[in-house]
Amino acid sequence: MNQPMRVMLGVLVMVLEGRLALAAAPTFANPLSITNPYHPFQPGGVKVFRGQKGATASVIVDLYLDGTRTFHVGAADVPARILQETEFEGGDVGEISQNFFAQADDGTVFYFGELVDKYDNGMVTSHEGSWLVGGPTMPSDPPDAGNAQMPAVFMPANPKVGDSFKPEDLFPIVDETVTVKKIGVEVRLPAGRFDNAIQVRETSRLPDSPPETKRYAAGVGVVKGKTKGESFALLASTIRPR
Repeated sequence: MNQPMRVMLGVLVMVLEGRLALAAAPTFANPLSITNPYHPFQPGGVKVFRGQKGATASVIVDLYLDGTRTFHVGAADVPARILQETEFEGGDVGEISQNFFAQADDGTVFYFGELVDKYDNGMVTSHEGSWLVGGPTMPSDPPDAGNAQMPAVFMPANPKVGDSFKPEDLFPIVDETVTVKKIGVEVRLPAGRFDNAIQVRETSRLPDSPPETKRYAAGVGVVKGKTKGESFALLASTIRPR
């Protein structure tokens, strides 16, 4: 982008009880520079997680792509970064998703949607959980992808214990509430030792969605997660604190 871009979202973010309050509508002068310590985006980066789903071993590979996608929000266009996540279960691809993020001027990372391909025996069988700000607008988008009016807070600039926010708020397609439970946490994993992590609890109104605990390390992003019958931990990462 040659010129800094300032974008005022079309409506103010309402203050809801139990949710993170934003003082004003976010602006995006440089939305592709995602430097939030708990969700940094370094194009070309790779993270690999080792996990377990029931009795089945799983591997998750996160690719921080160079490409972008632009979303029309209010009267302006906001470009977003693309994080592609591939989940392998028992050696087979189970799901590939593309997730879209942009950072506001105050350091808050906003979530603009997710495109999901669920696989069975090497074939795409479902796009369940897909949603986009503005809905499907490209030929490759699932026609039944949810249409969100506004992006959602994915990671506050300075998360504090008790902060609560909804990265996904399009029930019954997607629904997720995140609450910060701890800060200054130390995490020891195969990828190394991480200080100053935060611990969050994710809950959902969707059926068969038990609560999940995740930890985000400063300068790296998510490093560990656990829910009923499932877990993952960071095995290797090219994304490191700068």
